[in-house]
Amino acid sequence: MRQFVVVGHDAPTTPEFPLDDLPSAAGRLDVLCRCVTSALFLSHGIREETRVHLVLQDEFTVSVDGATVRRLNPDERSTAAVIRTALDATDEAIGHQPAEPSPGVELYRMGLAATLDRVGGDVVELHEDGDPVAARDPVADPTFVLSDHRDFADREADLLAERADARVRLGPERLHADHAITVAHNWLDTDGYSRY
Repeated sequence: MRQFVVVGHDAPTTPEFPLDDLPSAAGRLDVLCRCVTSALFLSHGIREETRVHLVLQDEFTVSVDGATVRRLNPDERSTAAVIRTALDATDEAIGHQPAEPSPGVELYRMGLAATLDRVGGDVVELHEDGDPVAARDPVADPTFVLSDHRDFADREADLLAERADARVRLGPERLHADHAITVAHNWLDTDGYSRY
């Protein structure tokens, strides 16, 4: 199983956002939507062994499972509509019991720490100050953690310093979050860039 946990600092936590202004009026939800599509979609297919978890303002987590998700398309607007439907079900998420607003999509009342507890796996922080990923062997059960367009907040950085099994960078340049997900997939797909 491959998992990606993306921290959304400005993302909405209610469904009252416009689908036609994701970069501005929806708190850069466009970044998170691109992360979902990068994590789950292949050309003419979907990565069924992958889950992506969007942590929204450390209050809610929207989880999308590639094996069971339905009606998800590889464009920002329709992905945002799936997230909006999930946020419309917040009343159904009680404690750590999720709401299940559509197949393969769950909404949890939990922030980053509880989400990491729930998803498990080998936690790999993706960060520009990490060790080069090419110098490491691929992880068998990775849970990659990355931030949206902002750096990790101090409390998030402290949590990851304590919880991450590894801190890696994917290349010499800073990458957009969705591009980092694509590179991480390629690292795993090629067994650490050793097989094509």
